[in-house]
Amino acid sequence: MKSKAPFASRPARKNLSLALVASAVSVLCAAQSAHAADAAPAASAKCDPYQNYSCLDSYLGNGFWERLGNYYELEWGKDGAPADDKAPPGRRENFPPQAQPAPPMPFTEWPYGGGELLGATRTGSIDSPLMVALGNTSVGQWMNEKGFQTYGWVNVGGNVSTNDNRSGGNWPAAYFYNPNTVQLDQVVMYLDRFPDTVQKENIDWGIRFSAIYGENYRYTTEYGYMSKQMLGSNHNMGFDSPMIYAEWFFPKIAAEGTEIRVGRYIAIPDIEAQLAPNNYMYSHSMTYGFDNYTNEGVIAISGIDKNNFLTYGVEIGTDTAFYHMNQTLNNPYPGSQNPFYQGRTMPVDPGAVPSLVASWRWQSDDAKDDISVTVNGWNHAKWGYNNQQWAGFTYYHVFNDKWHLAYEAYHEGERGVPNQNNTSLMSGYAGNGGSQWTTPFASMLNGPNFAQCASSTANACNSNLYATVLYINYSPDHLNNFSIRPEIFDDVQGQRSGNAGIYKNFALGWQHWFSPQLEVRPEINWMNFSKNSNNHGLGLAQGYGFNANSTFGGLAGGSGGKDHAMIVAGDVIFHF
Repeated sequence: MKSKAPFASRPARKNLSLALVASAVSVLCAAQSAHAADAAPAASAKCDPYQNYSCLDSYLGNGFWERLGNYYELEWGKDGAPADDKAPPGRRENFPPQAQPAPPMPFTEWPYGGGELLGATRTGSIDSPLMVALGNTSVGQWMNEKGFQTYGWVNVGGNVSTNDNRSGGNWPAAYFYNPNTVQLDQVVMYLDRFPDTVQKENIDWGIRFSAIYGENYRYTTEYGYMSKQMLGSNHNMGFDSPMIYAEWFFPKIAAEGTEIRVGRYIAIPDIEAQLAPNNYMYSHSMTYGFDNYTNEGVIAISGIDKNNFLTYGVEIGTDTAFYHMNQTLNNPYPGSQNPFYQGRTMPVDPGAVPSLVASWRWQSDDAKDDISVTVNGWNHAKWGYNNQQWAGFTYYHVFNDKWHLAYEAYHEGERGVPNQNNTSLMSGYAGNGGSQWTTPFASMLNGPNFAQCASSTANACNSNLYATVLYINYSPDHLNNFSIRPEIFDDVQGQRSGNAGIYKNFALGWQHWFSPQLEVRPEINWMNFSKNSNNHGLGLAQGYGFNANSTFGGLAGGSGGKDHAMIVAGDVIFHF
């Protein structure tokens, strides 16, 4: 499961990192040598595209590298790209206004996943220095004509922590797994085309292919899709493609149109997202770090009117490959000695079944209030790979042009989770050297945790988790934002974090933008953990990567451990 159990660090896959860098360089070199359009006039010292957009090309120049450098320089110190006064409107006139400016916020519309923003998405609308640099080449001109874009970012982060276990010592704090280090969090590349959802006359289409490399791959891993890097070899760095989908916008279905998406996409609830630029802060709340991440299926968003939107669809579990449905493997210990699987076969993933996703979103006319109520991955709830039955809501409220809040609360859980507190059951667990029973995940590194049940004799019980997080945001100007993040995370049976108890987090963060293409996000986190009555101090072997008696700083190899931590951290995001 995606970083839902701690793991020992392995050397970075430097050959893959170098290959990605080499590929990026080759693309840039190819673009530089591509056929350039007719030469533009020499740049004028008095030309300011923010005042006169028509002189943008003359300001940028002709060559790829020249245009790239000039565009970064043009946007430096600004809070957005120069506006083309001849461009069509970016949203429907009757819709609520844009919710937030970006920067300094990570979004312009209150987040909701599963589709493009109805009534507020135009084809080719990303502000990308790479696309600007390609714009004077035949390749770039063709992409612009067809509505395709390629862009991305490099995200590097680091932290200083009171935890001292080098491998995973900050666990279960999210997105700075290794303490006291600087690391490549993620290099991300997108190739996409957005359907135009502002117009209401024509059916339009879109696609997205994403590629991510870095330490953060562990948070997007989907069982069965390049997952051996983490679930088989436990690499510290890895590659993933968390979004691969096609989508279509049908303007005549529902009053404000309907978009249908097919493929792998980010799960629809949450304030936060896996991709670095989509978050207020560098670190993530545990509330986000332990729920569903990505799904595979068919999902639709329909605009009932300008204020109400319905999301609905069918997925194959959560964070598991669609082809796991009905897939089985041989049961090495069939018969009565196995309390969970008596037959000759067992499912590869009991949670890989058709599952419901449904959400209702309401936004006020002035966009100052927004509510989403969601269920995700709803099925028989059997213990599987991240087969969490998620139900919760998000709420956004704007006080004025400087202050707003974002709030989320949810419950998630599974049924029939093997009981870690049953000592006789654990003594026979095949992954712990026994031979009486096993699970589909017995040989998997970082697989799903067991539950710390209230009973010490039951074979299994249901797991429950209750989480809530609040972001209070203050923006003095369009290049700075300050965030306060209090959080409570109650892992009742410890099935998600490995420790039954309550985690509390309080974090302060500052996001500063030098331009729309470069930002830094320093922060400080205080964390505390308290056990509950289910936490009997019983754990699996050290190789399973957690210690049920302790939390922060002692979760790799099951040694050390603390019930509190302080982490000072920060990152830089460079867009291209």
